[in-house]
Amino acid sequence: MDLVDTDVLIDVQRGHPAALAWFAALTDLPAVPGYVVMELIQDARNAREVRQALKLVAPLQIVWPTEVDCARALSDFTAFQLSHGLGLLDALIASCAVGLSATLLTFNEKHYSVVPRLVTVKPYTR
Repeated sequence: MDLVDTDVLIDVQRGHPAALAWFAALTDLPAVPGYVVMELIQDARNAREVRQALKLVAPLQIVWPTEVDCARALSDFTAFQLSHGLGLLDALIASCAVGLSATLLTFNEKHYSVVPRLVTVKPYTR
């Protein structure tokens, strides 16, 4: 299973050719953590952009971390927030991926690289 991160969906939203080509060529759609959907909504500047974000993720399965995943996120956030800049939502997204044994499709290697057992892949060339 693949999970898609916010940065990738923002590229698709903004119409970056490589992102659009990658998304159009998918045979199996990735899932999306609910926190990623929330980030897309948070970045929206108006109601139209909220609707666009929701339309983009509509065909994707939304997944949420379990209680065990949240405990792991707290542990990782505590360990890596100061030393590596791991953000709160990134810790939750990463923990969701680890809990599902999923690959996280992202370009945010700087923050995610410290999360134990997290597998990340850049889905296309930027």
